[in-house]
Amino acid sequence: MATNTIVWIVIAVIAALVWVARNKQVSRRHAQAEETAARTRAAQAEAKAAEAQRLQDNAEKHRTEAASHRDDLDERLSQADSLDPHVEAREPHVEASGDGRKG
Repeated sequence: MATNTIVWIVIAVIAALVWVARNKQVSRRHAQAEETAARTRAAQAEAKAAEAQRLQDNAEKHRTEAASHRDDLDERLSQADSLDPHVEAREPHVEASGDGRKG
Protein backbone atom coordinates (compact mmCIF):
# COMPACT_ATOMS: atom_id res chain seq x y z
CA MET A 1 0.00 0.00 0.00
CA ALA A 2 2.87 2.37 0.58
CA THR A 3 3.89 2.00 -3.05
CA ASN A 4 0.40 2.96 -4.13
CA THR A 5 0.51 6.12 -1.98
CA ILE A 6 3.92 7.08 -3.31
CA VAL A 7 2.68 6.69 -6.89
CA TRP A 8 -0.28 8.98 -6.17
CA ILE A 9 1.97 11.55 -4.51
CA VAL A 10 4.33 11.50 -7.51
CA ILE A 11 1.35 11.88 -9.88
CA ALA A 12 0.01 14.78 -7.79
CA VAL A 13 3.43 16.52 -7.77
CA ILE A 14 3.81 16.06 -11.54
CA ALA A 15 0.28 17.37 -12.12
CA ALA A 16 1.00 20.39 -9.92
CA LEU A 17 4.24 21.10 -11.81
CA VAL A 18 2.44 20.80 -15.16
CA TRP A 19 -0.34 23.08 -13.92
CA VAL A 20 2.17 25.73 -12.70
CA ALA A 21 4.16 25.53 -15.94
CA ARG A 22 1.01 25.86 -18.03
CA ASN A 23 -0.16 28.88 -16.02
CA LYS A 24 3.21 30.56 -16.50
CA GLN A 25 3.06 29.87 -20.22
CA VAL A 26 -0.46 31.30 -20.47
CA SER A 27 0.58 34.36 -18.48
CA ARG A 28 3.57 34.92 -20.79
CA ARG A 29 1.32 34.63 -23.84
CA HIS A 30 -1.13 37.15 -22.37
CA ALA A 31 1.72 39.55 -21.64
CA GLN A 32 3.05 39.14 -25.17
CA ALA A 33 -0.43 39.72 -26.61
CA GLU A 34 -0.86 42.89 -24.55
CA GLU A 35 2.59 44.12 -25.59
CA THR A 36 1.81 43.42 -29.25
CA ALA A 37 -1.51 45.25 -28.94
CA ALA A 38 0.24 48.25 -27.38
CA ARG A 39 2.83 48.29 -30.18
CA THR A 40 0.03 48.08 -32.74
CA ARG A 41 -1.79 51.03 -31.18
CA ALA A 42 1.43 53.06 -31.13
CA ALA A 43 2.15 52.22 -34.78
CA GLN A 44 -1.40 53.18 -35.78
CA ALA A 45 -1.12 56.49 -33.94
CA GLU A 46 2.24 57.15 -35.59
CA ALA A 47 0.80 56.30 -39.01
CA LYS A 48 -2.14 58.66 -38.43
CA ALA A 49 0.21 61.42 -37.35
CA ALA A 50 2.38 60.86 -40.43
CA GLU A 51 -0.71 60.93 -42.68
CA ALA A 52 -1.93 64.12 -41.02
CA GLN A 53 1.48 65.74 -41.55
CA ARG A 54 1.52 64.62 -45.19
CA LEU A 55 -1.93 66.12 -45.74
CA GLN A 56 -0.92 69.33 -44.01
CA ASP A 57 2.22 69.59 -46.15
CA ASN A 58 0.16 68.91 -49.25
CA ALA A 59 -2.35 71.63 -48.31
CA GLU A 60 0.47 74.12 -47.71
CA LYS A 61 1.94 73.26 -51.11
CA HIS A 62 -1.44 73.89 -52.75
CA ARG A 63 -1.84 77.22 -50.93
CA THR A 64 1.62 78.29 -52.05
CA GLU A 65 0.92 77.26 -55.65
CA ALA A 66 -2.44 79.05 -55.62
CA ALA A 67 -0.84 82.23 -54.30
CA SER A 68 1.85 82.01 -56.96
CA HIS A 69 -0.74 81.53 -59.71
CA ARG A 70 -2.79 84.41 -58.33
CA ASP A 71 0.29 86.66 -58.35
CA ASP A 72 1.04 85.53 -61.90
CA LEU A 73 -2.51 86.34 -62.97
CA ASP A 74 -2.38 89.75 -61.26
CA GLU A 75 0.83 90.53 -63.11
CA ARG A 76 -0.65 89.46 -66.46
CA LEU A 77 -3.77 91.52 -65.82
CA SER A 78 -1.63 94.50 -64.92
CA GLN A 79 0.37 94.10 -68.14
CA ALA A 80 -2.84 93.77 -70.16
CA ASP A 81 -4.29 96.84 -68.47
CA SER A 82 -1.16 98.84 -69.26
CA LEU A 83 -1.61 97.96 -72.94
CA ASP A 84 -5.37 98.62 -73.01
CA PRO A 85 -6.06 102.31 -73.75
CA HIS A 86 -9.58 102.05 -72.26
CA VAL A 87 -8.34 101.17 -68.77
CA GLU A 88 -7.65 104.14 -66.52
CA ALA A 89 -6.15 102.35 -63.52
CA ARG A 90 -6.31 98.81 -62.26
CA GLU A 91 -7.43 98.19 -58.72
CA PRO A 92 -5.50 95.66 -56.62
CA HIS A 93 -6.51 92.01 -56.71
CA VAL A 94 -10.20 91.51 -55.96
CA GLU A 95 -11.17 88.14 -54.47
CA ALA A 96 -13.62 86.22 -56.71
CA SER A 97 -15.93 89.24 -57.20
CA GLY A 98 -14.51 90.27 -60.56
CA ASP A 99 -11.35 90.66 -62.54
CA GLY A 100 -10.45 94.10 -61.17
CA ARG A 101 -10.92 95.91 -64.49
CA LYS A 102 -12.75 99.17 -64.93
CA GLY A 103 -14.37 100.37 -68.04
